[in-house]
Amino acid sequence: MSMVEETKTSEVPASRRAGGRAARVAMRAAPLAENVRPVRPGLSGGQYRPLSEAGVRRIHEAALDALENIGLANAPKSGVEIMTGAGAVLGEDGRIRFPRALVEDMLSVAARNITLYGRDPKFDLELTGTRVYYGTAGAAVHIVDVEKREYRESTAKDLFNAAQLVHHLDNVHFFQRAMVCRDVADNFLMDINTLYGCCAGTSKHVGTSFSDPSHVEGCFDLIHMMAGGEDKWRARPFVSNSNCFVVPPMKFAEESCITMEACIRAGMPILLLSAGQAGATAPAPLATAIVQAVAECLAGVVYVNAMAPGHPAIFGTWPFVSDLRTGAMSGGSGEQALLTAGCAQMHQFYGLPGGAAAGIADSKLPDMQAGWEQAISNVMAGLSGLNMVYEAVGMHASLLGFCLESLVLGDDLLGQVQRCIRGIDVTEDTVSLETMRSVCLGGPGHYLGDPQTLSLMQTEYIYPVVADRTSPKEWAEIGRPDLIAKAIERKNRILAEAGGPLFDAEVDRAVREKFRIHF
Repeated sequence: MSMVEETKTSEVPASRRAGGRAARVAMRAAPLAENVRPVRPGLSGGQYRPLSEAGVRRIHEAALDALENIGLANAPKSGVEIMTGAGAVLGEDGRIRFPRALVEDMLSVAARNITLYGRDPKFDLELTGTRVYYGTAGAAVHIVDVEKREYRESTAKDLFNAAQLVHHLDNVHFFQRAMVCRDVADNFLMDINTLYGCCAGTSKHVGTSFSDPSHVEGCFDLIHMMAGGEDKWRARPFVSNSNCFVVPPMKFAEESCITMEACIRAGMPILLLSAGQAGATAPAPLATAIVQAVAECLAGVVYVNAMAPGHPAIFGTWPFVSDLRTGAMSGGSGEQALLTAGCAQMHQFYGLPGGAAAGIADSKLPDMQAGWEQAISNVMAGLSGLNMVYEAVGMHASLLGFCLESLVLGDDLLGQVQRCIRGIDVTEDTVSLETMRSVCLGGPGHYLGDPQTLSLMQTEYIYPVVADRTSPKEWAEIGRPDLIAKAIERKNRILAEAGGPLFDAEVDRAVREKFRIHF
């Protein structure tokens, strides 16, 4: 209770206050139907639009111009055949150029309103309109040890623990591989352990990548084992491929493209990921950085749909930001937040499911700097209606470090963010003056304990799990709890109660007999 609330309640009889507190606790403890929770997966954003309609159209035209006149280099032979077979033009300089009509044709058949499945259907993600989902992503090579205030190499067990935490955090809706298993030296086994660690820890939708095209077949053997057979996998593909199919500026990544083709044939959804860095591998003006990302992802739309019309693919414009004083990445900057929000508008212009990065902290630890960096970009991404907000929690040091405690803290942060996305409900009931009339004219003169207040406690308001809202007096009485200590406590409690892999013992045993699992 705040100091202001303490002052207000001092005029209320103690018995009334005690009864009110009991009622509030009871109301907050009552189970809620999904449709009346204050925040829930897939709330609709779109309230914030940093680009004007003319700006969106101009970026679109510039992207088409870039595809038609600059084109992309370094496509693999198979990709050249696929794209030129659909109408792309291979120039004497080896670059593939894309006529406007071809791009428009492929956009007309591209998948819209797709579902990313969880192994548990209650975690399915419906990517329609401006519905917003938050999750992890990245390839951090370090884990942040907040107790020792140091960085160490990340392991397969760390990845599994992160997946377990995400499984139990309501406001983190999917788990994309967030760190590299540095304790697995063999690259194929690293891909296997990454895939299994993610899926063993959570039944939410999982995103992963493959370090070499030759690993795809073996990894799909594992996927089919986890799914209970190839037919069940194809009916509900619960893993998507995060695919850096381009190396900005305007070049295909040959091995990633070959991997993408294999994943498409195997029925896996694709994240078409363009990750240029403004001022380095993308133009310094924010608008042109978006132009390049859009052009590269439109090339990906052509590639995917020329091969398999309507295959589920996410338009993954991920332009990052450089601190132009040093050239270092600045994922926690206001410019990053603007880029991400602008990209969301472009996704909506095309009517395609889209994703981009937000929530990255340049800060090395979960401190105040990390708080503002994570909050600003996550709020702007959500209000812009970005479907998939990647790297939203846990990421520090501009993607070099992942922090499990920050993941736990991020669950609270994302709860507040989603409450902002939901906005203010203006209905006949919410603007009715009956409660005001009864309170002010002959009533107690306050709304504490009023039936309307109690009825809205859970449906209109969201409450943090770890963050502290006590008064200074109460805070001192309960031992002056520290936020990081509370995050560590919640992390340890979740992991202690989570148990082992989320597969039955027979599947886990079969996997471990076939592959070397490192946790």
